[in-house]
Amino acid sequence: MKRYQFFLRILPEDYLDYYRGVARHVVVQATSGETVQFPAGLLMKFVTEAGVDGHFVLLCDSNNKCVSLERIAR
Repeated sequence: MKRYQFFLRILPEDYLDYYRGVARHVVVQATSGETVQFPAGLLMKFVTEAGVDGHFVLLCDSNNKCVSLERIAR
C-alpha cells in the first residue's frame, strides 16, 4: 500500500464547495513532495465548525484507489 502524509486546512466557507459537490476532489502536496488527489467525500468525518484542519495519512492500494484517510497527531 502507498502511504501519503499531508497537512490540510480548509476554512468552513471554502469547504462549502466540496459539501455542495461543486468541487469533488481535493488536491494536496504530500510531505514527500508528491501531488495527491482524492475524493472530497473522504473528509466528511473530519469537518468541524472550524472547517478541516490537521495532519492526515491517506492509504491507497496498488491501483491508487483510496483505502482510508485518517487524522494523525501532530
